[in-house]
Amino acid sequence: MQTNYEKIVSVCSYCGSGCQIEFTVDKKANRIIEAKGAPGRTNEGRLCLKGFYGWDYLNDPKILTRRITQPMIRKGGKGSELEAVSWEEAIQYTADRLKAIIKEYGPDAVMGAGSARGPGNEAGYITQKFMRAVIGTNNVDHCARICHAASVAGLKQTIGEGAMSVSVPEIEDAEVIFNIGYNGATSHPIVARRIVKAKAKGAKIICADPQISETARIADIHLQQKGGTNLLLLNALAYTIIEEKLYDEQFIKDHVNGFEDFVPKLTGYAPEAVAHLIGVSAQQIRDAARMYASSKHSVILWGMGITQFSQGVDSVAACSNLAMLTGNYGHYATGVGPVRGQNNVQGTCDIGILPDVYPGYQSVTDAAVREKFEDAWGVKLSPNVGIKLTQVPEYVLEEKDPKKQIHAYYIIGEDPAQSDPNLEELRESLRKIDFVIVQDIFMNRTAEYADVLLPATAWGEHDAIYTSCDRGFQRVRKVIEPPEGVKTDWAILCEIATAMGYPMHYNNTEEIWDEMRKLAPKFTGATYAKIEALGGVQWPCYDESMDDKGTMFLHEGGHFATKDGRGNLVFTDYQPVKEEVDEEYPLSFCTVREVGHYSARTMTGNCRMLRQLEDEPGWIAMNPKDCEALGVEQGDLVRVRSRRGSLITRCLPTERAKEGATYMTYQWWIGACNELTLGELDPKSKTPEYKYCACRVEKLDDQAEAEEYVKSQYALIRAKNGIVKAGAGA
Repeated sequence: MQTNYEKIVSVCSYCGSGCQIEFTVDKKANRIIEAKGAPGRTNEGRLCLKGFYGWDYLNDPKILTRRITQPMIRKGGKGSELEAVSWEEAIQYTADRLKAIIKEYGPDAVMGAGSARGPGNEAGYITQKFMRAVIGTNNVDHCARICHAASVAGLKQTIGEGAMSVSVPEIEDAEVIFNIGYNGATSHPIVARRIVKAKAKGAKIICADPQISETARIADIHLQQKGGTNLLLLNALAYTIIEEKLYDEQFIKDHVNGFEDFVPKLTGYAPEAVAHLIGVSAQQIRDAARMYASSKHSVILWGMGITQFSQGVDSVAACSNLAMLTGNYGHYATGVGPVRGQNNVQGTCDIGILPDVYPGYQSVTDAAVREKFEDAWGVKLSPNVGIKLTQVPEYVLEEKDPKKQIHAYYIIGEDPAQSDPNLEELRESLRKIDFVIVQDIFMNRTAEYADVLLPATAWGEHDAIYTSCDRGFQRVRKVIEPPEGVKTDWAILCEIATAMGYPMHYNNTEEIWDEMRKLAPKFTGATYAKIEALGGVQWPCYDESMDDKGTMFLHEGGHFATKDGRGNLVFTDYQPVKEEVDEEYPLSFCTVREVGHYSARTMTGNCRMLRQLEDEPGWIAMNPKDCEALGVEQGDLVRVRSRRGSLITRCLPTERAKEGATYMTYQWWIGACNELTLGELDPKSKTPEYKYCACRVEKLDDQAEAEEYVKSQYALIRAKNGIVKAGAGA
């Protein structure tokens, strides 16, 4: 029997840590038997819960939803049932509908959403090529818009490059780590391990977080600020660094623009003047500034706790300001780290699934760049920046000119009806759009609005390359054979393109990769052979020879990726959050991650072990004093309301939450926290303000009735997703 077993090493399908996993596969049964850590650059043989147990969805246990294995069409139009059809019919129908919409309304009537979760960089390249060369629009985007688009925009305007400048392994050699709006223990446990190792080596830890996170527990200074005051705090830190002359005068002189203009703008941000608004003492702010500026190996790490605000871009720029002021750029174990969330969200940005750039962050408005892609693809390309994913409701519900509206939405490996803010508005948009295509592996919330449903291969069923959070290209290997009836995302797109009159054909992912890297100088040297030989290559990598092994840290010697090679200090005044608490909604509400579940939960919700750890309807974390005032205890079902909607979830009293603040993980379907979240967007990145709005929590007196409601809702969700009898453990 052992002769059927095979060992295959691949990359984890969850967060951006880029962990290597060794799978034991029963080839005869076509099933994964177990997973264990492999010696990767970032994980060193270690895995988290999702790494160990998060592959079970490939077995389709039918717990939350079911695998899609046939193309389906609503032949009767909106409101009719999805009917199974052949691939030939589905491809031709999709092509014909898209061509008709383009003919009537123009190419900008079509919106495309790519996937950062499983298809890989090659499928991502084909996605943006399809939208640009076949459809004729730059209306293509992905989930980075709702998480780290602010990091890309904020860093691009200060240092010219929107990625981590520091590598994951370097973190443990930092002397000071400033952790702001980032809970690595739940978001990236393997990265969090580097923070713990740095602490053991003597590093000082500053943690700015309204919650008492795991990092806050080991911090030398915990700035337990009020939610939404990131920019206020960062400007106060910059003020202190300048006032106390903690800045690196020579580094600024040699490598930074705008110091003279920047300094007077900080007037009014003295810690003593703003501490009461931030919720921490002026002394703590000054101590934190001194600690951060005390080393040339200081690292700033952040997550969505600063990007998912209406001033997310400005807060990212303010983080970069601190690094430039103190000379903490351009050498080992220093710099900035926007730690990307999903497994390939860095790669999906790299590959150009953004409305303003081609692969390699080359601007769509640059005529010379555009001409290069036109020559390669044999078409004329649009010079106009496209629509961002979070603007879809605006272009469906608010735009009055039919010629400017979105009439078709091609959604690949995303679930906006679960993950976007203000879900009722999003659902209304999906109902109104003429033609919705959903290409995915499982039935999901968005599939309820699909006119065409196209079944794709999952992670583990195809070859690809992912980019880890610190710019590391790694090979993703096929582990098992896909179920009959599904196709790779890139093959589906190629078939639709061909049916629309633009022939596209590739024999394998390497052919796609080679086409892409020839067009993107930052990636040209990262060949399949080199990635295979080295185990991974961090971009930029310009030369195909083995001498160019990639780049560990960016901006070496203080040479930035801007036009003049110098960094730019960028100042913005602080503005309060867009929706503050009041008498009617007296509690603040914030979305957070959970260590055992992920994203829209179509994957982890169908993993038996992870499902047993936590299940619907999720939890709302609250300070015990707030729970006591409401008369609720741990596990009680409560109703949470905002001005946009309501949900039912369970009460979780915890000292980690400040009084007046609540927190919910965002992957639950019954406790879908995006029923509550605000659709207010950062004006620069169009990232939603997920991390702060007003809510209230209501006690449910009849707990037995509430429990029955949760059971009935769970049964309804399963029924909508095609589960007649739920799988094991359900």
